[in-house]
Amino acid sequence: MSFHLACVGCGTTYDGLKLRYRCDCGETLDVIHDLERLKGTLSTATFDARRISRDRLDKSGVWRFRELILDVAPEHVVTKPEGNTNLYDAPRVASWVGLDALALKHEGENPTGSFKDRGMTGGVTAAKRLGATRVACASTGNTSASMASYAAQAGMEALVFIPDGEIAYGKLSQALAYGARTAQISGDFDKAMELVQDLCNDEGIYLLNSVNPFRIEGQKAIGFEILQDLGWQVPDWIVLPGGNLGNNSALSKGMAELYALGLIDKLPRMAVVQAAGANPLYKAFAAETVELERVSAKTLATAIQIGNPVSWKKSIRGLLALDGVVTEVTDQEILDAKAQVDGQGIGAEPASCATVAGIKRLVAEGVIAPDAHVVGILTGNLLKDPDIVVGYHKSTLEGFTSTYANAPTRIGSTLADVKAWLEG
Repeated sequence: MSFHLACVGCGTTYDGLKLRYRCDCGETLDVIHDLERLKGTLSTATFDARRISRDRLDKSGVWRFRELILDVAPEHVVTKPEGNTNLYDAPRVASWVGLDALALKHEGENPTGSFKDRGMTGGVTAAKRLGATRVACASTGNTSASMASYAAQAGMEALVFIPDGEIAYGKLSQALAYGARTAQISGDFDKAMELVQDLCNDEGIYLLNSVNPFRIEGQKAIGFEILQDLGWQVPDWIVLPGGNLGNNSALSKGMAELYALGLIDKLPRMAVVQAAGANPLYKAFAAETVELERVSAKTLATAIQIGNPVSWKKSIRGLLALDGVVTEVTDQEILDAKAQVDGQGIGAEPASCATVAGIKRLVAEGVIAPDAHVVGILTGNLLKDPDIVVGYHKSTLEGFTSTYANAPTRIGSTLADVKAWLEG
């Protein structure tokens, strides 16, 4: 097999495709590809040619890069296809954050409306290759929606554990619609994560949270596709939200692999943005420590409401490799940034817009230069959390100011009423 697993802590190695998520020492695992074997066999031209191919795998924005994702036979691949999301120029948002220009990669345009589909195609494909019939995850929403959809396509039973009262209905509705058995537990996401890991270990169910190393491999393709969108020119910065920290772990790993293969000539810098109410990585970064302490997470951006992220060691490793930074933003800043993104006609869920709020802060602090080439990642679709949108614009979100409200106006039913409304 052209890859193996390696512990991020002690370095112990394991065969490539195993029903295993952690090392015997308890740490998480990396997929290690044989890059020496791949040198000289891959080129950006290879990936570009696949982008216009009609082949089932080539049409996927993940499996187009399959040599760096997962070495399995095509018949085992479960794909929708995912990826091929737009990279938008956002000049008005750029002006608002203080940049000359800003590009936003919108992962909310994936099949189930979030970046999770990129990881899930890798995870469910590994599950199929291993002969799994049941898969499970803990979720604040997007993971459950994605897993339920891909499991349904593969004919697997999906088991979802969500924190009671801490999930947007736009996301919960997807898990229910796709047929997942869903349990709301009396506890937060971190408690749900503990339970699902114990269940999977006891019952032999295949776990599909980002502790699964094959999830991380699929999510690397976000970075690959950004570079392909840019004609393989490396931006100065890639900025993204941080919750369970699988995404920035994945992107930094993928960038390092492309650099090692000689397919890019430099590495971008990376910024991870956390909500101030769910900021364990930011606290560790600010304290200049490599140890992360769990926090009791509370944020309106429920997709990143995670106080004990499983991928934190991989995350810190990736940030160090890419000369990265971590910042935090308030929920008010997230809501105002969301209004700007939505008003550009792009639209995204609250957690996505932590990216833009974070860019604004980092520009103001002089960390990101106004003329820097910056790509921000939006992780989820606007309709994942419509109640927040309506509440913001109707000024009904308790404790928040609707700085850029666009409220509906109640008018009469005559043409004169309409004309008066237009004039007023």
